[in-house]
Amino acid sequence: MWAQLIKARVQPGFDLTTMADALKRFEQPGSGLLREFFMHDTKDADTAYILALFESEAKAREREQDPRRAEGKAALQEVMAAALAGQPEFTDLTVVAEWVP
Repeated sequence: MWAQLIKARVQPGFDLTTMADALKRFEQPGSGLLREFFMHDTKDADTAYILALFESEAKAREREQDPRRAEGKAALQEVMAAALAGQPEFTDLTVVAEWVP
């Protein structure tokens, strides 16, 4: 598995479910996306984190280039332009272990 953590400053009061809904509408079958979490920092509600978990980095990179996502990318870019109060930071992560109680 492979994951990407995105940290972003959002406009005050921005509802992250708007971004989550935009992504869900245009997700393609077989993209390799396993799960995605949309979170606010409990000490700073204007700081958001998105954790995307993929089958592999290769599948995630293929998803980025998938032409079927073009319409969704445009819609998401509109949402992000309204939501973000700065450039997001991306951290790529290799999942070495998983534990589900």
